Amino acid sequence: MSKIMDSIRARAAKLDRHIVLPEGNDERTIRAAAQIVNSKMARITVLGDESEMKKLCPDVKFGGFNIINPAKSDKLDTYAELLYELRKAKGMTREEAQKIAADPLYFGTLMLKADDADGMVAGAINSTGAVLRPALQIIKTAKGIGSASSCFIMALPPENPASKLYGEDGVLVFGDCGVIPNPTDDQLVDIAYSTAKTARDVCGFNEQRVALLSFSTKGSAKDPLVDKVTSALEKIKAKYPDMLVDGELQGDAALVPRVAEKKVKGGSKVAGKANVLIFPDLNAGNIGYKLTQYMGGAEAIGPLIQGLAKPVNDLSRGCTVEDIISVVAVVILNTQN
Repeated sequence: MSKIMDSIRARAAKLDRHIVLPEGNDERTIRAAAQIVNSKMARITVLGDESEMKKLCPDVKFGGFNIINPAKSDKLDTYAELLYELRKAKGMTREEAQKIAADPLYFGTLMLKADDADGMVAGAINSTGAVLRPALQIIKTAKGIGSASSCFIMALPPENPASKLYGEDGVLVFGDCGVIPNPTDDQLVDIAYSTAKTARDVCGFNEQRVALLSFSTKGSAKDPLVDKVTSALEKIKAKYPDMLVDGELQGDAALVPRVAEKKVKGGSKVAGKANVLIFPDLNAGNIGYKLTQYMGGAEAIGPLIQGLAKPVNDLSRGCTVEDIISVVAVVILNTQN
């Protein structure tokens, strides 16, 4: 496990949060729940049938984490009514709400909405869409944020000389790399704010230096694609005047001091020393993080969903028990205001 993940888990354990894991019919989820409570990282509720869980994991010590069967829960009627009130304008009936609220992904999301849990992690056996759909319908985005987005924490290995040169000891945060294909300038504002918040809350960056990336640096090229980034910069400065942000910057101008000195005039506090990189679209973001991961040998932690009113995060369906524990730690840190 990397140094950054050690830090994330240790800081998460200090917050005493309650996390719900809806996929109690998955062996990895059950084992992760047991390890999390044994290490006292968090309080855990797993959704599912207890007898089936025990068949799946006969060697696991039960009792440390809470188990709720949504279909038999005494909270089901309350949650169904809550769901009905939230969705009746969209045509949902009470009967539909009763049935949907019993679905573990919806039940877990409704636990968050009702303040019965602090965060949710799922996706070991469900698609990203299935996990995020109830979150976007019920939890919705945080105040002042129009769009949920994602980021990756990229941690360069200590043996890579670049780890001494870029980011915070080789750790950078990339956004958005997995949710919004072609963000507008307003969506770039949301992405920049949310990614900087993740860098602060999850990575522990004391100073978030945000670079809005482009193929142009400070007017070196003219194109509508560049205009979108410069427009986003102006809107960020107006909405978040205390954010350390600059753009539009090419990747080298964002990261390399000697290049920044040549390309950026005026003493930028970001150019040449960025630790948060905001990509102009999903093409660039996805390509950028994968090149860093495979050619730079970086650990890619994510995608981390950000911008929701309460944290919900998706897992890869190929995840391990350790992956689930790590994502739970990230979600715990994302409960901070």
